[in-house]
Amino acid sequence: MSLTGDLLRGHTEAIILFQLLKSDGYGYEISKKVAELSGGFLVLKEATLYTAFRRLEESGQISSYWGEGDGARRRYYTITDIGKAKCKEIKTEWLQTKSVLDTLIKESSDGN
Repeated sequence: MSLTGDLLRGHTEAIILFQLLKSDGYGYEISKKVAELSGGFLVLKEATLYTAFRRLEESGQISSYWGEGDGARRRYYTITDIGKAKCKEIKTEWLQTKSVLDTLIKESSDGN
C-alpha cells in the first residue's frame, strides 16, 4: 500500500524541506530517499515533486543550482533560511495536530 492523493496533499512540501535540511539533493534522489525511508509506503510522483519544487523556490524556501553527478548535469536544491524557519513552524504545527488526533482517535476501553 502506498500513500497518495488526499493523504499526501499539504505534506509534500514539508517532506521535501525536511529532506533538504539533511543535505542538498536533486529530484530523483529525494524521491528515492523518501520511498526508502518510508519502506515504500510513500511514493512521490515526478509531477507532484517538481510542482512542489517550483512552489518552494518561488516562495524563497529553497533555491537551486546546476551540478554534475555521475557524468550527468543535474539541478540540485538547497534549503534557504526562510525554508529552515518554515520547518520549525511545520514541526510545531505537526506536533500540535498529532496530539489532538491522538486524543480524538484513542482506543476506547473495549478496544475499538
